[in-house]
Amino acid sequence: MTETVQTAPFAPFEWMLSSRYLRARRKEGFISVIAGFSFLGIMLGVATLIIVMAVMNGFRKELLDKILGLNGHILVQPLESPLTDWKDVADRLSQVQGIRLAAPVVDGQALASSPWNASGVLVRGIRSDDLNNLTSIAKNIKQGSLEGFDDGQGVAIGRRLADQLSLHAGDSITLVAPKGAVTPMGTTPRIKPYKIVAVFEIGMSEYDLGFVFMPLAEAQAYFNRSNDVTSIEVFTTNPDRILQFRQAVTEAAGRPVFLVDWRQRNSTFFNALQVERNVMFLILTMIVLVAALNIVSGLIMLVKDKGSDIAILRTMGASQGSIMRIFLITGASIGVVGTLVGFLVGLVICLNIESIRQFLSWLTSTEIFSPELYFLSKLPAEIDVGETSAVVIMALTLSFLATLYPSWRAARLDPVEALRYE
Repeated sequence: MTETVQTAPFAPFEWMLSSRYLRARRKEGFISVIAGFSFLGIMLGVATLIIVMAVMNGFRKELLDKILGLNGHILVQPLESPLTDWKDVADRLSQVQGIRLAAPVVDGQALASSPWNASGVLVRGIRSDDLNNLTSIAKNIKQGSLEGFDDGQGVAIGRRLADQLSLHAGDSITLVAPKGAVTPMGTTPRIKPYKIVAVFEIGMSEYDLGFVFMPLAEAQAYFNRSNDVTSIEVFTTNPDRILQFRQAVTEAAGRPVFLVDWRQRNSTFFNALQVERNVMFLILTMIVLVAALNIVSGLIMLVKDKGSDIAILRTMGASQGSIMRIFLITGASIGVVGTLVGFLVGLVICLNIESIRQFLSWLTSTEIFSPELYFLSKLPAEIDVGETSAVVIMALTLSFLATLYPSWRAARLDPVEALRYE
C-alpha cells in the first residue's frame, strides 16, 4: 500500500494554487473583475476612513488650541457685587498650583469702522503683561508691536478685520459703542478713534475678524466701568483636569464668584463635532463592508468555477483543510493587500493634505475649506495611532470573515458530484 503523506497547514502548494487563482485567464475574467473591485473598495474605504478621522482629529485639536489659546479655561464672574477687588482676586488665583495666568478683562461690543467699511467686534480690555502671556496673540503679530501697549491708547486688531477695513498698523480705527455718555437727551453712542499698534493673525477666522484688544484702563474708561472688570480669564496648565481646578479657583477667589469652564462655553460646538465624527465613521465603514461582501461573491463564483479542480485535488489526496486554506488565502490576500495599500495612501494624503487642498483649489478655481465656514485658515490633519490601528484591524477582520463561508463551501464540495457533470 502507498503511505499517505500529511502535508503541513499552509504548505507551498496551497500558496501556489491561491496565487494561480488570483491571476485570471480569459474565461475567468469576470471573477477577476469582482476581485479587483473588492480590492479597490477595501483600499478606498480604509484610505478614506483614515483621512476623514485624521481631518476630524486635526480640526478638533486646532479649534481647541485656538479657542483655549485666546479664551480662559475658566471664566470667573462676580456674584452679589462688582469685581472692584479684581487685582487681589487675580493675584490669589495666580498663586494656585497649575494656574499659569489669571487675566482680568473688560469685554464690550462695538462697531469698528474705517472710511471704507465697518464690522461688529468684541473689544477686550486687557493688561499688557497678560496679553504678552497669550502666546496665540504675542507670537502671531504680523504688523506693528505690542511694546508699550499699556502706555498709550493704541489697539491690536486681527488680520482679517484689518483686511476688511483696509487698514494697517499705524492707521486709525474708529470704535462706536452703543452705551456712551448719559445726557438729558438720553444715552449717546461713544465714538472714539484709536491708533492700530499691532495686527495679529491667530489662524481662526472668527477671532481674526471679531476681536480688538485695548489697554485695560482705557477699556474701563471707554465702557464706563469706573474701577471694576467684566471677568477674570483663568488659564491652566492642563485643560483636561478642569474639574480639579474649579474647586481650587472657588476657594482661592475669596469672594462669591460664578465659574464657567471651557467645556460649558463650547459644549454644543464640540458635541456636534463628536457626533459628526461618529456618524462619518459608521458611514465610511459601510464602504469596507460592501467591499468585503464583494470578496464573498467573488469567491463563491470562483468555487463554482473551480469545482472540477477541487474534485481532482481531493481525489489526489488533498484534505478538506487544504482546500479551505487555498480559498482562505485567495480571499484574504485581496483584503490584506487592499488594507495595506489603503493605509499607505491614507498616510501619504494626510501628510500632504494642505498641499493637496491648495492644488485642488487652484485646479477648480474655487475655495475649498473656506475659512469663513470652517473657522481655520488651513486644512489640518492629526493622525491618531489608536484610531488608525482600529481601522486597519477592522478591515483585516472583515476581509478574513468574508472568506470563511466560501472557503468552507469549497472544502465541503463532494468530488463525485463535482465530476459527474464534467
